Amino acid sequence: MPIKFSREWSLFVVLCCMWSQVACDHSTAHSRDRVLPVEKAEVVAAFPHDPEAFSQGLVVEGGTLYESTGLFGSSSLRIVDLETGKVQKIVRLNDQYFGEGLTKRGDQLIQITWKNREAFVFDAATLEYKSTIRYAGEGWGLTRWGEHLVMSDGSSVLKVLEPETFRVLKKISVRADGRAVSDLNELETVGNEIWANVWHRDLILRIDPRTGEGIGWIDLSHLFPSNRRPHQEAVLNGIAYDPVKGRLFVTGKNWPQLFEIRVDSLPEPAAKKP
Repeated sequence: MPIKFSREWSLFVVLCCMWSQVACDHSTAHSRDRVLPVEKAEVVAAFPHDPEAFSQGLVVEGGTLYESTGLFGSSSLRIVDLETGKVQKIVRLNDQYFGEGLTKRGDQLIQITWKNREAFVFDAATLEYKSTIRYAGEGWGLTRWGEHLVMSDGSSVLKVLEPETFRVLKKISVRADGRAVSDLNELETVGNEIWANVWHRDLILRIDPRTGEGIGWIDLSHLFPSNRRPHQEAVLNGIAYDPVKGRLFVTGKNWPQLFEIRVDSLPEPAAKKP
Protein backbone atom coordinates (compact mmCIF):
# COMPACT_ATOMS: atom_id res chain seq x y z
CA MET A 1 0.00 0.00 0.00
CA PRO A 2 1.25 3.53 -0.68
CA ILE A 3 2.91 5.37 2.17
CA LYS A 4 1.15 8.54 3.22
CA PHE A 5 3.17 11.56 4.41
CA SER A 6 1.81 14.31 6.56
CA ARG A 7 1.81 17.88 5.28
CA GLU A 8 4.42 18.80 7.90
CA TRP A 9 6.72 15.97 6.85
CA SER A 10 6.46 16.92 3.17
CA LEU A 11 7.36 20.52 4.02
CA PHE A 12 10.34 19.29 6.03
CA VAL A 13 11.60 17.21 3.09
CA VAL A 14 11.27 20.18 0.71
CA LEU A 15 13.16 22.46 3.10
CA CYS A 16 15.94 19.88 3.49
CA CYS A 17 16.35 19.64 -0.29
CA MET A 18 16.45 23.42 -0.61
CA TRP A 19 19.06 23.68 2.16
CA SER A 20 21.14 20.97 0.52
CA GLN A 21 21.11 22.86 -2.80
CA VAL A 22 22.04 26.16 -1.11
CA ALA A 23 24.92 24.48 0.73
CA CYS A 24 26.14 22.91 -2.51
CA ASP A 25 25.94 26.24 -4.38
CA HIS A 26 27.75 27.99 -1.53
CA SER A 27 30.50 25.38 -1.56
CA THR A 28 30.94 25.72 -5.34
CA ALA A 29 30.98 29.51 -5.15
CA HIS A 30 33.44 29.41 -2.28
CA SER A 31 35.90 27.28 -4.22
CA ARG A 32 35.49 29.52 -7.27
CA ASP A 33 35.85 32.75 -5.31
CA ARG A 34 38.69 31.72 -3.02
CA VAL A 35 41.51 34.19 -2.41
CA LEU A 36 44.46 33.22 -4.59
CA PRO A 37 47.95 32.62 -3.22
CA VAL A 38 50.58 35.34 -3.79
CA GLU A 39 54.22 34.50 -4.58
CA LYS A 40 56.99 37.07 -4.17
CA ALA A 41 59.49 36.79 -7.00
CA GLU A 42 63.19 36.31 -6.30
CA VAL A 43 65.53 38.42 -8.43
CA VAL A 44 68.16 36.24 -10.10
CA ALA A 45 69.88 38.96 -12.14
CA ALA A 46 69.38 42.45 -13.55
CA PHE A 47 70.35 43.52 -17.07
CA PRO A 48 70.46 46.94 -18.76
CA HIS A 49 67.27 48.00 -20.52
CA ASP A 50 66.79 51.05 -22.73
CA PRO A 51 64.95 53.60 -20.54
CA GLU A 52 63.50 55.13 -23.72
CA ALA A 53 61.71 51.86 -24.52
CA PHE A 54 58.02 52.06 -23.66
CA SER A 55 57.87 48.29 -23.39
CA GLN A 56 54.68 46.67 -24.65
CA GLY A 57 55.68 43.17 -25.74
CA LEU A 58 58.61 40.94 -24.83
CA VAL A 59 59.90 37.64 -26.23
CA VAL A 60 63.13 35.83 -25.37
CA GLU A 61 64.91 33.06 -27.22
CA GLY A 62 68.38 32.05 -26.08
CA GLY A 63 70.43 35.21 -25.61
CA THR A 64 68.17 37.28 -27.87
CA LEU A 65 65.38 39.55 -26.71
CA TYR A 66 62.65 40.74 -29.05
CA GLU A 67 60.79 43.84 -27.88
CA SER A 68 57.80 45.83 -29.06
CA THR A 69 57.60 49.42 -27.85
CA GLY A 70 54.68 51.82 -27.89
CA LEU A 71 53.58 55.48 -28.03
CA PHE A 72 52.51 57.34 -31.14
CA GLY A 73 55.60 58.56 -32.94
CA SER A 74 57.96 56.30 -30.95
CA SER A 75 56.73 52.75 -31.53
CA SER A 76 59.22 50.16 -32.71
CA LEU A 77 60.18 46.52 -33.02
CA ARG A 78 63.65 45.61 -31.76
CA ILE A 79 66.14 42.80 -31.52
CA VAL A 80 68.12 43.32 -28.32
CA ASP A 81 71.18 41.63 -26.84
CA LEU A 82 69.94 40.19 -23.56
CA GLU A 83 73.13 40.62 -21.55
CA THR A 84 74.03 44.17 -22.61
CA GLY A 85 70.64 45.63 -23.45
CA LYS A 86 72.06 46.98 -26.72
CA VAL A 87 69.66 47.26 -29.65
CA GLN A 88 71.00 45.17 -32.53
CA LYS A 89 68.22 45.81 -35.05
CA ILE A 90 65.26 48.16 -34.97
CA VAL A 91 62.25 48.92 -37.17
CA ARG A 92 60.28 52.04 -36.36
CA LEU A 93 56.55 52.05 -36.99
CA ASN A 94 54.90 54.95 -38.78
CA ASP A 95 53.81 57.73 -36.44
CA GLN A 96 50.11 56.81 -36.59
CA TYR A 97 50.77 53.41 -35.01
CA PHE A 98 50.99 52.57 -31.31
CA GLY A 99 52.89 49.29 -30.92
CA GLU A 100 51.59 46.73 -28.44
CA GLY A 101 51.99 42.98 -27.77
CA LEU A 102 54.44 40.69 -29.53
CA THR A 103 54.93 36.98 -30.08
CA LYS A 104 57.21 34.73 -32.12
CA ARG A 105 55.79 32.01 -34.33
CA GLY A 106 58.37 29.92 -36.14
CA ASP A 107 60.66 32.31 -37.99
CA GLN A 108 58.18 35.18 -37.77
CA LEU A 109 57.41 37.91 -35.26
CA ILE A 110 53.83 39.15 -34.94
CA GLN A 111 53.33 42.62 -33.47
CA ILE A 112 49.89 44.05 -32.72
CA THR A 113 48.82 47.68 -32.42
CA TRP A 114 46.59 49.44 -29.93
CA LYS A 115 43.71 51.10 -31.82
CA ASN A 116 44.83 50.67 -35.42
CA ARG A 117 43.35 47.15 -35.63
CA GLU A 118 46.40 45.93 -37.53
CA ALA A 119 49.00 43.29 -36.75
CA PHE A 120 52.33 43.26 -38.55
CA VAL A 121 54.27 40.14 -39.48
CA PHE A 122 58.07 40.43 -39.66
CA ASP A 123 60.95 38.09 -40.40
CA ALA A 124 62.44 37.31 -36.97
CA ALA A 125 66.06 37.35 -38.18
CA THR A 126 66.03 40.51 -40.30
CA LEU A 127 62.88 42.37 -39.13
CA GLU A 128 61.84 42.57 -42.78
CA TYR A 129 58.13 43.40 -43.05
CA LYS A 130 56.08 40.51 -44.49
CA SER A 131 52.37 41.22 -44.18
CA THR A 132 49.50 42.88 -42.30
CA ILE A 133 46.63 41.11 -40.55
CA ARG A 134 43.53 43.11 -39.64
CA TYR A 135 41.34 42.46 -36.62
CA ALA A 136 38.47 43.97 -34.65
CA GLY A 137 38.85 45.86 -31.37
CA GLU A 138 41.93 46.98 -29.49
CA GLY A 139 45.17 45.06 -29.20
CA TRP A 140 47.08 44.97 -25.89
CA GLY A 141 48.96 41.72 -25.27
CA LEU A 142 49.74 38.72 -27.48
CA THR A 143 51.12 35.23 -26.89
CA ARG A 144 51.35 31.95 -28.78
CA TRP A 145 49.36 29.15 -27.17
CA GLY A 146 49.89 25.85 -28.94
CA GLU A 147 48.77 26.25 -32.55
CA HIS A 148 46.79 29.40 -31.72
CA LEU A 149 47.39 32.94 -30.51
CA VAL A 150 45.82 34.58 -27.47
CA MET A 151 45.25 38.35 -27.40
CA SER A 152 44.15 40.74 -24.65
CA ASP A 153 42.32 44.00 -25.26
CA GLY A 154 42.39 45.65 -21.82
CA SER A 155 39.20 43.95 -20.66
CA SER A 156 38.76 40.78 -18.60
CA VAL A 157 38.34 38.69 -21.75
CA LEU A 158 41.10 36.96 -23.70
CA LYS A 159 40.57 36.06 -27.36
CA VAL A 160 41.89 32.82 -28.83
CA LEU A 161 42.84 33.55 -32.45
CA GLU A 162 43.61 31.68 -35.63
CA PRO A 163 47.17 32.92 -36.28
CA GLU A 164 46.96 33.44 -40.04
CA THR A 165 43.76 35.50 -40.04
CA PHE A 166 43.19 36.53 -36.39
CA ARG A 167 39.73 34.99 -36.61
CA VAL A 168 38.34 34.67 -33.07
CA LEU A 169 37.96 30.99 -32.18
CA LYS A 170 37.03 31.36 -28.54
CA LYS A 171 36.73 33.93 -25.76
CA ILE A 172 38.04 33.31 -22.24
CA SER A 173 36.57 35.30 -19.34
CA VAL A 174 39.22 35.73 -16.64
CA ARG A 175 38.35 35.74 -12.93
CA ALA A 176 40.40 35.85 -9.76
CA ASP A 177 39.54 36.32 -6.09
CA GLY A 178 35.84 36.15 -6.87
CA ARG A 179 35.64 38.79 -9.59
CA ALA A 180 36.48 39.52 -13.20
CA VAL A 181 40.02 40.85 -13.74
CA SER A 182 40.06 43.73 -16.22
CA ASP A 183 43.07 45.62 -17.65
CA LEU A 184 44.78 42.40 -18.75
CA ASN A 185 47.82 43.56 -20.67
CA GLU A 186 51.04 41.83 -21.79
CA LEU A 187 50.74 38.04 -22.03
CA GLU A 188 53.13 35.10 -21.92
CA THR A 189 52.58 31.36 -22.14
CA VAL A 190 54.39 29.56 -19.30
CA GLY A 191 53.95 25.80 -19.38
CA ASN A 192 50.20 25.12 -19.51
CA GLU A 193 49.32 28.54 -18.14
CA ILE A 194 48.98 32.06 -19.51
CA TRP A 195 50.58 34.77 -17.39
CA ALA A 196 49.30 38.34 -17.67
CA ASN A 197 50.44 41.74 -16.54
CA VAL A 198 47.56 43.74 -15.05
CA TRP A 199 47.83 47.39 -16.08
CA HIS A 200 48.89 49.71 -13.23
CA ARG A 201 49.41 46.80 -10.82
CA ASP A 202 52.80 45.33 -9.88
CA LEU A 203 51.37 41.85 -10.23
CA ILE A 204 51.31 39.00 -12.71
CA LEU A 205 48.20 36.84 -12.79
CA ARG A 206 48.62 33.14 -13.57
CA ILE A 207 45.62 31.98 -15.61
CA ASP A 208 44.27 28.56 -16.49
CA PRO A 209 43.38 29.13 -20.17
CA ARG A 210 40.94 26.20 -20.19
CA THR A 211 38.64 27.88 -17.66
CA GLY A 212 39.81 31.48 -17.31
CA GLU A 213 40.21 30.99 -13.56
CA GLY A 214 43.17 32.61 -11.82
CA ILE A 215 45.68 30.20 -10.29
CA GLY A 216 47.81 32.64 -8.34
CA TRP A 217 49.46 36.06 -8.22
CA ILE A 218 53.15 36.95 -8.51
CA ASP A 219 54.17 40.07 -6.58
CA LEU A 220 56.80 42.23 -8.34
CA SER A 221 56.35 45.44 -6.36
CA HIS A 222 59.91 45.27 -5.02
CA LEU A 223 61.65 45.26 -8.42
CA PHE A 224 61.47 48.95 -9.32
CA PRO A 225 59.63 51.00 -6.67
CA SER A 226 57.10 53.54 -7.91
CA ASN A 227 58.99 56.48 -6.34
CA ARG A 228 61.91 55.79 -8.71
CA ARG A 229 59.81 55.67 -11.87
CA PRO A 230 59.96 58.61 -14.28
CA HIS A 231 56.18 58.99 -14.70
CA GLN A 232 52.89 57.36 -13.70
CA GLU A 233 52.70 55.27 -16.88
CA ALA A 234 56.13 53.70 -16.26
CA VAL A 235 54.37 50.57 -15.04
CA LEU A 236 55.32 46.92 -14.95
CA ASN A 237 54.79 45.51 -18.44
CA GLY A 238 56.65 42.77 -20.27
CA ILE A 239 57.00 39.05 -19.57
CA ALA A 240 59.36 36.75 -21.49
CA TYR A 241 59.85 33.05 -20.75
CA ASP A 242 62.49 30.72 -22.18
CA PRO A 243 61.03 27.20 -21.80
CA VAL A 244 64.28 25.50 -22.83
CA LYS A 245 66.33 26.98 -20.01
CA GLY A 246 63.44 27.81 -17.70
CA ARG A 247 64.39 31.48 -17.47
CA LEU A 248 61.79 34.18 -16.82
CA PHE A 249 62.31 37.89 -17.53
CA VAL A 250 60.21 40.96 -16.74
CA THR A 251 60.53 44.70 -17.24
CA GLY A 252 58.38 47.81 -17.44
CA LYS A 253 57.66 50.85 -19.57
CA ASN A 254 60.75 53.10 -19.58
CA TRP A 255 62.44 50.95 -16.93
CA PRO A 256 66.25 51.08 -16.97
CA GLN A 257 66.54 47.38 -16.13
CA LEU A 258 65.31 44.00 -17.25
CA PHE A 259 65.03 41.47 -14.43
CA GLU A 260 65.46 37.73 -14.48
CA ILE A 261 63.26 36.36 -11.73
CA ARG A 262 62.46 33.02 -10.15
CA VAL A 263 59.24 31.77 -8.59
CA ASP A 264 58.28 28.34 -7.29
CA SER A 265 55.48 28.04 -9.84
CA LEU A 266 57.84 27.98 -12.84
CA PRO A 267 57.65 24.64 -14.66
CA GLU A 268 60.71 22.42 -15.01
CA PRO A 269 62.81 23.63 -17.99
CA ALA A 270 62.66 21.51 -21.13
CA ALA A 271 66.46 21.16 -21.09
CA LYS A 272 66.25 19.10 -17.88
CA LYS A 273 63.47 16.79 -19.02
CA PRO A 274 64.48 13.31 -20.22
